[in-house]
Amino acid sequence: MEHLKQYITLAYWSDLLKTFWEAVRTLKFWRELIMMTVGMSVGAIAVYYFLMPSHLIVGSISGLSIVLNTLFGGTPDTFSYWVMGINAFLLLLAFILIGNEFGAKTVYTAMILGPLTQMWDRIYPYTNLTHKVIDSPEILAQLQAGQTVLDAHGNPYLLSRTGEVLERVRDSVMSGGLGQGDVWFDLICFVLLLSICQAVMFRINASTGGLDILGKIVNKYLHFDIGTSVAIGGVIICCTAFLINDFRMVVIGIIGTWINGLAIDYFTSSLNKRKRVCIVSEEPERIRQYIVEKLVRGCSLYKIQGGYSGEEHIEIQALLTQDEFSSVMAFIRDNKIKAFITAGNCSEVYGLWIRHKKVHGKTVIVNE
Repeated sequence: MEHLKQYITLAYWSDLLKTFWEAVRTLKFWRELIMMTVGMSVGAIAVYYFLMPSHLIVGSISGLSIVLNTLFGGTPDTFSYWVMGINAFLLLLAFILIGNEFGAKTVYTAMILGPLTQMWDRIYPYTNLTHKVIDSPEILAQLQAGQTVLDAHGNPYLLSRTGEVLERVRDSVMSGGLGQGDVWFDLICFVLLLSICQAVMFRINASTGGLDILGKIVNKYLHFDIGTSVAIGGVIICCTAFLINDFRMVVIGIIGTWINGLAIDYFTSSLNKRKRVCIVSEEPERIRQYIVEKLVRGCSLYKIQGGYSGEEHIEIQALLTQDEFSSVMAFIRDNKIKAFITAGNCSEVYGLWIRHKKVHGKTVIVNE
C-alpha cells in the first residue's frame, strides 16, 4: 500500500511533470515520438487490412477486441473503443509494475492505435478489397432500418458510407475468389508487420499496449524472453476465439501467435546486435587510437602468445556496431596495416553501452 500511496501525492505528480518537461526539450523525445507514431501506423495497417478482414484471432488485445466487437455486433468504429477500454486497466499495471517512462509511452501508443485504425478505414476501406457494390433496394431498406441481413454464405451485407449495399465476395484482402480466402497469407503479413512494430517499441522502452504490457511484466519479473512472454498470453486469448470461429481458424491463430513470439525475439535481438571483434596486429596502438579517438568506443588489450611461433602479441577486443566494424575494416585496409581479425555477432549486450554523436563538431557521449 505504501508503494501505491505515492501516486496520489502532489509531489509525485509535480516531479512527473518536471521530468516530462525536461524530456520534451530533448531530441531523443521527438525522435522516439516519431518512431512510435510510424511504428503504430504499421501496426494499424496489420490489424485493419489483414487481421480484421480475415477474422483471424491472433493472440493480442486487438484479437480479443475483435471477439468482443463481433459478439456485440460492433463496427470498425466500436472496435477502437474496445481496444482503448481493455488497455485502460493494463496501462495502470504498466505505471505501477514497469515504470513511468514505459507507462507514459504505452499510453501514447495505446491511444493512437484506435484512431490510426479509423484513419486507414477512411483513407481506403478494406471493404474495397473484400466486398462489391450491389443494387438491392430491399436489402438497402433493411440495413438502413438497422437490421442484419445475411447472404447465401452467411456473411452479413454492409452499408457503405455513401449509402450503398456491400456484398462480401472475398474472405481475405488477398483472396483467390469467393470463399477462397488466403488466411495464411493474411496471417504471415499480420505477424511480420506487427512483430516489427513490437520489436521497435520494446527497443525504445515502449509497447503497443495490451498484451505487450503483460509480456513486459512477465519478462521483467520472471525473466522469460519477451517473445515467449507475449506468446503465452496470446495463446490464452486465442482460446476465446472459439466463441466466434471454428476449430481450424483458432488453431491457425495459435500458430500465428507462436510465430509472433519467435519473430519478436528475432527482431529484438537483431536491433540489439553488436559485433565482437578481435584484432591481432603488429600495429595495435594505431588501431586502438582509431577505435578510442575516432569511433569514441572502448576496447580491451590482452597479451597473447602465438602457439606456432611463440611470439608475443597484443590482441584488441571491442564491441562495435556494424557501421563501426565496417569503419575499422576500412581504416586497416586503407592504411595497409597487417592484421588478423575475427568477428562474431553478439545478440545481447548488458550494462553500460556508450552511444555518441557529433554536435557542432564536438563528440557528445550518451549512455544507454
